[in-house]
This record gives sequence, C-alpha cells and structure tokens, in this order.
Amino acid sequence: QVQLVESGGGSVQAGGSLRLSCTVSGYTYNTYCLAWFRQAPGKERERVATIDSGGSTKHADSVKGRFTISRDGAKSTLFLQMNSLKPEDTAMYYCAADRLRGRNSEGYCVFSLNPYWGQGTQVTVSS
Repeated sequence: QVQLVESGGGSVQAGGSLRLSCTVSGYTYNTYCLAWFRQAPGKERERVATIDSGGSTKHADSVKGRFTISRDGAKSTLFLQMNSLKPEDTAMYYCAADRLRGRNSEGYCVFSLNPYWGQGTQVTVSS
C-alpha cells in the first residue's frame, strides 16, 4: 500500500519561506514521477512542479525561480522549498506519485488517471 504524507505547511508573511516534505512509503517501482500540486478555494488544481526518477525537474512558470522541487536519493522523501512567498501562493498543497510514463511537451513527467495522493498541507501567505 503506497502512502504519501505531507508536512511543513503553515502561515507566513509575504516574502517568507517554507519547506514542504512528503514522505513516500510502500512504493516499489524503480521508475517514478513525483509532483507537487496545489489548489486554492474556488480554483482548479494547479501542477506546481514535477521530478522523475532520472532527476529531471520542471516548475510552473508561476513559481519558477522561487520554488524548488527535490527528493532524497532513496526517493523516500519529496521536498518543495518555497521562497519569496506571495499571497497568491496560498493553497492546499498535495504531493503525488506514480510510475514514470514519460514527459509531456512542456517537460513535466506525466501521471496516469489514478496516481497516489497525499492528504495535503495548508500554506497561507499573508500580505
């Protein structure tokens, strides 16, 4: 049973930093796509960044230069370092995992219709 557990969310002022973590357990495939998504109230879920088993990363334009996705070498923990936070970054942040199925034309690794999801961690940025 694959389980993902996020942590590290909280409330910060604009310009501050947070580091989100996602502990992955029970994943047995050698190749993988890991990602951070976020969803703000009343908005669609947004893909923030992906990283695959080859180490390739891709970040959304809205966070490029401010957020960095990374993982430990044993793939057991996924991170999202968030700097220079803005009020518009306020959202519930989710991590997701799936087998690596390739990359799309934008460079994101892609998921199946049913990836594994964490329960989410709230990030609130005040102005």
